[in-house]
Amino acid sequence: QVQKNALTVCQVLQDALEQLYGTRPPVKGCSRTDAGVHALGYCVSYTQPKPIDPYKLPLAINRFLPPDIRVRRAREVPEDFHARYSSVSKEYLYCLHNSAIEDPFQAPYAWRLATPLDADKMAQAARAAEGRHDFRAFMSAGSDMEDTVRTVHFFRVERTGEDIRFHICADGYLYNMVRILVGTLVEVGAGRMRP
Repeated sequence: QVQKNALTVCQVLQDALEQLYGTRPPVKGCSRTDAGVHALGYCVSYTQPKPIDPYKLPLAINRFLPPDIRVRRAREVPEDFHARYSSVSKEYLYCLHNSAIEDPFQAPYAWRLATPLDADKMAQAARAAEGRHDFRAFMSAGSDMEDTVRTVHFFRVERTGEDIRFHICADGYLYNMVRILVGTLVEVGAGRMRP
């Protein structure tokens, strides 16, 4: 989302669209992301000021984008489609490197924690979050969200060597919900809370 205090992906995308079309179409994104979050598949929608074939559109837009932002594909959708409200689910993959030694290749993309963690207990606790629940306790303090009920379709915790991946799919999220859920699971994995 465009912000007054920082450069955002939405602003960069709209700048590219303005260069492509000669006008700045409003863009609707599927959600907002926190600082430090990297989107692998982020959906946006907008009405084209001039028709461009969806197959050619990614190449056309990417000419105006920096290397760290890419349009991977495009398609026509019904007029009433909205990237946020038409979404049926959203997935997060939260990566944790469970080692005393930082991996320089993962450093920008994973939380490193030296404390040994029990991934089996974390997985057990994650399963309790699956289903339709009120997640108010997993929302940042000060948030004014009224409807705090969400449906978590699945929440998996998997360890491969020193890497632990938290994979969650839900119909939507509250502000900082995933970070707070993962932080809570880390407390379980460290033995400071029961699953």
